[in-house]
Amino acid sequence: MINQNTINAIIKSYELENISIGTLGSHSALDIADGAKDEGLRTVVVCQEGREKPYLFYKRIVDEAIVLKRFSDIMKPEVQKHLRDRNTIFVPHRAFTTYVDYDSIEKAFEVPIFGNRWILRAEERTAPVNQYHILENAGIRFPRVFKSFEEIDRPVIVKVHEARRKIERAFFVATSPKDYLEKVKERIEKGIISEDDLASAKIEEFVIGTYFNFNYFHSPISKRVEFLGIDRRLQTDLFDYVTLPAKQQLEINIPLQNIEIGHTPATIRESMLEKVLTIGEKFVEATKHLFPPGIIGPFALQSAVTKDLDIVVYDVSPRVPGSPIISTTSPYSKYLFGQSVSTGRRIAIEVKNAIKAGRLGDVVT
Repeated sequence: MINQNTINAIIKSYELENISIGTLGSHSALDIADGAKDEGLRTVVVCQEGREKPYLFYKRIVDEAIVLKRFSDIMKPEVQKHLRDRNTIFVPHRAFTTYVDYDSIEKAFEVPIFGNRWILRAEERTAPVNQYHILENAGIRFPRVFKSFEEIDRPVIVKVHEARRKIERAFFVATSPKDYLEKVKERIEKGIISEDDLASAKIEEFVIGTYFNFNYFHSPISKRVEFLGIDRRLQTDLFDYVTLPAKQQLEINIPLQNIEIGHTPATIRESMLEKVLTIGEKFVEATKHLFPPGIIGPFALQSAVTKDLDIVVYDVSPRVPGSPIISTTSPYSKYLFGQSVSTGRRIAIEVKNAIKAGRLGDVVT
């Protein structure tokens, strides 16, 4: 069983002048590696056979690519030892928690993780203490959650995973119990979703508004919550299906799935920034109570802004959000630091500052 004493013992054995930033070769690995190289740190990326090409191609930012048969092989003792021998601080992202189960991450991954490894599970709405609990504790508005499809009395979004590709989402919108049953039947018949996955699906109020992903960073070293920028998600086959004329959409008549495929930059009107900053601070305080010592490093609150200018958070990323676009086109980190700072670079800066202050144990678990 891993606890903070285990991790503290490991980092005491590290050569702090020769730290490596490590991560899994997917999701936001290039952003993490690029930011580390900006700060002069060594990088190591753990790849899976057949998916290693980008990390071999971008040699400037990836010092070492470890290619394994499966991502989950990162749990093998010899791989973990290799990472520790490289003095690795490992940065988790969504692919890491997808391909490696939470029990293994929490109890058996003996490599220091940047951030709070025990909060990662809260991303799953089925977890005993999950993102709903954090948002409620923080007093942040989130969509109403329906216990049964029979309660549907307004537009809802049904959050369910694909039958064949469990890491992908087959979300769909319904407006009534009858509409729900018709769409479920169609998707099951087409093999898009399964009865088993539907049993664990969540039915949430569909909030009408403009969508923003607010990207933050909580620094235990500087004791502040930073707002790094905004992105919006590109999803298939929603984009660019909706750009077709309505007549063509009706003629095609396919079930949409909302699978995330990319990002676009965004800004928000300046008068909304106080609310944006406030919900980030409230979220951090709530995590300190529910998951001591709270969120460390990057996180995102995926939100909708309504016509009444209320912010409704519909999804939480308690780790690297995977929005590399913010460092190039969203101005908020430049307002704070005087230069554009990516999530990856902000992590590297925090690691270096923690080492300099003799407080590395405050930013890793």
